Amino acid sequence: MKSFSKYLSEVKLGEMKVCDNLTMFGLEGPAEQTLDYLTLHEAMTRGFARVSEISDNGSVPELLFENSADLPVLILDGEELLGAKQNRTVNVTVLAPARETVKIPVSCVEAGRWRHETAHFAMSDRHHFAQGRAVKAATVSRSLEVDGSHRADQQRVWADISAKAARLGAPSPTQAMGEIFDRHQRSLDGFVAALTHSEFQTGALFAIGSEVMGLDLFDRHATCAMVLPKLVRSYAIDAMETRGGNRAPAKRKEARAFLEDVAAAKIRRFGAVGLGSDLRLDGAGLVGGGLAVDGKLIHLAVFAMRPETPSCGVGFEGMASIRSRRGSFRGQ
Repeated sequence: MKSFSKYLSEVKLGEMKVCDNLTMFGLEGPAEQTLDYLTLHEAMTRGFARVSEISDNGSVPELLFENSADLPVLILDGEELLGAKQNRTVNVTVLAPARETVKIPVSCVEAGRWRHETAHFAMSDRHHFAQGRAVKAATVSRSLEVDGSHRADQQRVWADISAKAARLGAPSPTQAMGEIFDRHQRSLDGFVAALTHSEFQTGALFAIGSEVMGLDLFDRHATCAMVLPKLVRSYAIDAMETRGGNRAPAKRKEARAFLEDVAAAKIRRFGAVGLGSDLRLDGAGLVGGGLAVDGKLIHLAVFAMRPETPSCGVGFEGMASIRSRRGSFRGQ
């Protein structure tokens, strides 16, 4: 792959679209890549993918992904899976090899349930909300530095969901993240209808008010088009908390500055789950990660670090509390 900074320097800022206090700038990457794969949606719709608990007892931070297709399957950071013993979101982007079974790292987004509703998981029409993805990305980066695992801070994930549910008036008997989205579905549908995919778009950069919040960049138009509605909901649910506040949209120069900061960031490479290399971003004020396979950037997700986002640079002592809690993740 050409250098990360060189690749990012070739990403163009496309059309700007605004809905309420949420702004989306389309991103147009370099020429489309040629790696052939199925998205998770395609694979599950066609019956080529099955996701289940790893055993009858289950394990909160991992699931079993069975790929029966002749192509790899792309599972994106933040995608939500519904059912089995509790709903989960995926911790990192994974390209699952063709006709193989892999364990994928996940986080629970339904703290109050640990019983089977279904044998296998179904797909959700949403991603983990963007602020939660940012926090999760930071704690996964810490885990990779310390012990090479792709685990998030589960207690923090639950705390963030609980706090957001309280702020948005979305209590749930099982403390499910999905209830937050369900309570505000009509408003979210309005954001999705307004912030649509453009012809050459391979990614999206989002701002709430005048503040740039993050971006997702993919290797091809079709992947971006399929995932974009989920990403819009992810950022829109955050934007809804600040309606009526700073409504002046971000300017193109602020979006370009964010892209330049991402291009200048240091990239660390770790072993990926499945195919390729897990990329972790290390830049001032930024947090995120992605996946590269055979020298090609498949997905990149980057977020602006906010005061509540853990620093990726915390040393080994900062991981002690995470390690001490991991024993409780294997069941509830």
